[in-house]
Amino acid sequence: MRPLVLASASPARRELLERAGVRPTTRPSAVDEDAVERAARAADPGLDAAGLVVELARAKGEHVASSWPQEDDAPVVVACDSVLEVGGAVVGKPHEPHVAVERWRQIRGGEGVLHTGQWVRDLATGATTSAAASTRLRFAELSDDEIEAYVATGEPLEVAGAFTIDGLGSPFVEVLEGDHGTVIGLSLPLLRRMLLDLGVGWFEVVSR
Repeated sequence: MRPLVLASASPARRELLERAGVRPTTRPSAVDEDAVERAARAADPGLDAAGLVVELARAKGEHVASSWPQEDDAPVVVACDSVLEVGGAVVGKPHEPHVAVERWRQIRGGEGVLHTGQWVRDLATGATTSAAASTRLRFAELSDDEIEAYVATGEPLEVAGAFTIDGLGSPFVEVLEGDHGTVIGLSLPLLRRMLLDLGVGWFEVVSR
């Protein structure tokens, strides 16, 4: 079995893998996401949301892969990043309650596209691949009171787009077109294809 390292602190991403039979080692990266985004946009002013999340995932993955102990069994490193796109604008993590409230007033009753970028490197060979998955969403028409109550839970503050599909925010997503894992932050069908591109079969990373 090939060990898999998840370059993320997200418990939701880890749970997705575990439900599919993969038991990852988690190693969060310490990259400055804002700095990575600025550099990516400076290099490519026309960078779209899907391209941005791939760049963010790459930076996280390279940080973890470059610091992995050489003497350890060479694992497969998987890194991810997600953003919500609304009306052509990228919506990241709000961090602050007043920002989350404003985000929800913007997206309620409307649509958006959740993009998740994924970067994978096989440390045994050095081979790397990256790709993005996108899922379209339609949001419920929340009242101001509902928005305030949801933001008060704290859940929306540190998640892309200020909502979750697998937690308290799930009643507020009325339509989902695409892979739900993309919205959680990791598309397993895409990950399987990416592993195959590197010559790693899915059941090589699944615990048996």
